[in-house]
Amino acid sequence: MAVANPPRTAGDTKVVAPNESPASKGDRTVTVVSHIVLTLWSIIVILPLVWVFLSSWKTTGEIFSSPLALPQHWSFDNYVKAWNDSNIGRYLLNSVIVVTCSLVLVMILGAAAAYSLARYPFPGSGIVYYLILAGLTFPIFLAIVPLFFVLKNAGLLNTLPGLIATYVAFAFPFTVFFLYPFFRALPQEIAEAAELDGAGEWRTFAQVMLPMARPGIVAIAIFNFLGLWNQFLLPVALNTNESNYVLSQGMARFASQAGYAVDFGQLFAAVVITIVPVLVVYIFSQRQLQGSLSQGTLK
Repeated sequence: MAVANPPRTAGDTKVVAPNESPASKGDRTVTVVSHIVLTLWSIIVILPLVWVFLSSWKTTGEIFSSPLALPQHWSFDNYVKAWNDSNIGRYLLNSVIVVTCSLVLVMILGAAAAYSLARYPFPGSGIVYYLILAGLTFPIFLAIVPLFFVLKNAGLLNTLPGLIATYVAFAFPFTVFFLYPFFRALPQEIAEAAELDGAGEWRTFAQVMLPMARPGIVAIAIFNFLGLWNQFLLPVALNTNESNYVLSQGMARFASQAGYAVDFGQLFAAVVITIVPVLVVYIFSQRQLQGSLSQGTLK
């Protein structure tokens, strides 16, 4: 004989979501908190950039009287004056030459060194690797005086080639440190298959192993570009020839020459001009990095 179940009261029932677990609740909390933090951080980063951009269209009087208001007249006068009066075009060209040459050289040398240390161990290779990493722990301001005399004796002081060589030496340890685990994690079977197909060591490195490490190559190229483009201490100490000034030196000179009568609208316009190349490179490299990461995941 079937016995009817007793009726349940509201206090006897416990409602549980069918597809929700404590782990999913924790993941949702982490997601919400991380989105809030990232939103606040984005606001902190974006608002100063927007303010600088709007101020670049104003006069100095407008900037002090209504710093948060829109410009009364949208005119390119500040940009034209900044370009003509501050020689920013020459400084920009010097920065492009120095950073581009330095980046190409340090990526070639760093990738080759990291690949050799990771794939072809030899007696003392570990010591060589850690000696290279020791360059990361050496404060750069302590190397200014030795670098000054080295470049002076080599005839490279106050020249763009001397600055390029210094930039390469500055970025080389971090490049090797970053790429070493990428090459070490690549499967050895692929290199052996390339050798069986008749590829030499250099061809295996350039056409097989290097493309497989593309996510690391793109990532370290972005880091190196930003670090070299924003470098200020090295060019100030090792490059005092005004015709060879890079962008950071030119901006400092432009701001200091004005003295107490600073045209802030013109100054902010010059700042915007210096930011644009970095934004263009970042947007382009971000797409390359996303594509590289997706290809690396599929591989």
